[in-house]
Amino acid sequence: MTTQSRSLIRIVGVAAAGALALGLAACSGGASGPATPDYKSTYKAPEPVAYAPLTGVALAAGTTVGPALSVKICNVFHCEPQDGLNQADVVFEEIVEGGISRYVGIWNSNVPVTVGPVRSLRPMDADIAAPFGGIIAYSGYGAQETRDLAVDTGLVNITENDPAMYRNDYNVAPYNLMLHAQEAIAANPGLAAPAQQWAYSSSLATSTAVLDGTPASSVQNIFSNQSDNTWTYDGASGRYLRTQWEGPDLDLTGAQLSAANVVVMRVNVDEFVGVPRTRMVDSGELFVLSGGKVVHGTWSKAGTASPIVFKGDNGVTIRLAPGNTWIEMVPLDSYVPAGSVTITE
Repeated sequence: MTTQSRSLIRIVGVAAAGALALGLAACSGGASGPATPDYKSTYKAPEPVAYAPLTGVALAAGTTVGPALSVKICNVFHCEPQDGLNQADVVFEEIVEGGISRYVGIWNSNVPVTVGPVRSLRPMDADIAAPFGGIIAYSGYGAQETRDLAVDTGLVNITENDPAMYRNDYNVAPYNLMLHAQEAIAANPGLAAPAQQWAYSSSLATSTAVLDGTPASSVQNIFSNQSDNTWTYDGASGRYLRTQWEGPDLDLTGAQLSAANVVVMRVNVDEFVGVPRTRMVDSGELFVLSGGKVVHGTWSKAGTASPIVFKGDNGVTIRLAPGNTWIEMVPLDSYVPAGSVTITE
């Protein structure tokens, strides 16, 4: 290397070092460089979303969740039209003596002023209502052993001698006993909100039946040769509509009874104090209908105070669509020869 070459390398090196020094001075916020502004975030964390425990529907901010109110509701011609069933979060239908059916309606997120007509308990009602907590209301008739089962749950028991009970003037006795529902809750302050019973999806489209199921435009549930009903899917509303006794099943307002979810449990039935008892602490076949589709699986219940568990054939917990649920507990053929479930695509 010549003397001229070595001089050139030294000149280039000095120039590079000078450029680096100027760059560092600028980065260090020296007097010759611009000042870096302080960064202030404007992000605000969203308010937490609360959901109704028995419907999975998002609640308005500040909503207080009260206790569950379980009421035994009549289902014969003399009791129609019923009051408040379309506002119930959950309705169970069960077979009773004579092949007829009755309901246990459970209200929490939308409690109407009145519900009814109210009828007497049957042996399975304590097992149905116990997981929801709160209040159970019924007429004073029925076997003492059955009433004892309800008292043993620890729920607040309301019968027809309660001030919240009254007789309406449009049904004939004994099919005219009604309950001032909001009054009954207000008279029993301090009761806890119900625990969530089932898993819910965030929307109808993400419910298990819609995602994993097969088409189900309707389901017919035959309880006996005295009692049957059909639920037909209405695509416009995204709900199933109920018919009974060859016509639309209407409530007191004239609206047809409807459900976001129709759950069909095939159940064993035995007897207790001379009347049919649906065996709730048991397991069996299950159909869950939401959004015009159905998924098959199994249901199980471990004890009186335990919730009913819904699982698909793959063993995964079924997610219901947000909204109300009707649970049809259809007897197996071994008890009622006419008992059956027919699903139409």
